[in-house]
Amino acid sequence: MSTVLVTGGAGFFGDILKRRLLADGFDCVSIDLQPELLSHPRLTSVRGDIRDGVLVDKLFSEHRFDAVFHCAAILAHAVKDKDFLWSSNVDGTEVLARNAAAHDVGKFVFISSNCLWGESFGRPVTEDDPPAPVEIYGRSKWEGEKVLGRFTDQLDIVVLRSPTIVDAGRLGLLAILFDFIREGRKVWVVGKGDNRYQFVYALDLADACVRALDAPRSTRYNVGSDDVKTLAEVYQYVIDQAGTGARVASLPKAPTLAGMRLAGALRISPLGPYHWRMIAENFTFDTSRIKDELGWRPTLTNEEMLAEAYKSYERDYDEIRQRRDVSAHRQPAKMGAIRVLKWLS
Repeated sequence: MSTVLVTGGAGFFGDILKRRLLADGFDCVSIDLQPELLSHPRLTSVRGDIRDGVLVDKLFSEHRFDAVFHCAAILAHAVKDKDFLWSSNVDGTEVLARNAAAHDVGKFVFISSNCLWGESFGRPVTEDDPPAPVEIYGRSKWEGEKVLGRFTDQLDIVVLRSPTIVDAGRLGLLAILFDFIREGRKVWVVGKGDNRYQFVYALDLADACVRALDAPRSTRYNVGSDDVKTLAEVYQYVIDQAGTGARVASLPKAPTLAGMRLAGALRISPLGPYHWRMIAENFTFDTSRIKDELGWRPTLTNEEMLAEAYKSYERDYDEIRQRRDVSAHRQPAKMGAIRVLKWLS
């Protein structure tokens, strides 16, 4: 029986991955800044900081890890202290890699991001396209990848580059969209809403993590949904499923993006440079490499997974509003200046 370490195991995706690994028979050790919600006889939960070298060394010394799944990350909209974000996402990654190498861990799986880019390519992005992040979260993820690149002679490192992860229970910035739908308001797209932006279903990403254990070498893979429809089509599907009377409406592209930049500069919006560029442009990953090499396939489309996430938001709405001391993806992001748009909807 294999023992694995999951960082960020109490977070939205870490918890989903942890449950998949336990179901597959792994012993799991989870480390997170947030409290653990799951109890399981083969789960050891540690509340702590991955930057704590003494704590991390103790974990690696006490457990013979066969693999590390590094999911922990601090999001830009979740904290005001950007030094903390950078230190957690970059220095924490180095502490983990250094200990994994020192303790002869076989595999190191790192969840990276499509935030490595801030502009549309006009085509699906491949694993060989050079990253060009435009905001601190994307830069921290790219720096994390470069840190791990220094350990490929000691570890088999598999980087999974993921778009926005969606499943029942996913909130964060998506909760703003869900709030508009729930109240039957206009759901705004920029321009015609004919851009295509890819998501990934959390259970599909968890499957990619497990399959990554069979990767023959250090490598990187893109993951994401298939059959990516336009944002307007995706929103309309969720609206139809919700039956709340909400409707898709259009905002003029140039003034909307200018307003988003201004709100960001004034720090009155949860949306940053990455969102300004991607909300009105196309962005999809080419996922052929992981399909060809590991046999991975996505199971849900954007609209299907977003509808599932909305249903859970509507069902648990009262409980969600009472949540405290949970990860950023498990609580609604603050609307900030977007509340003005809500009043006009």
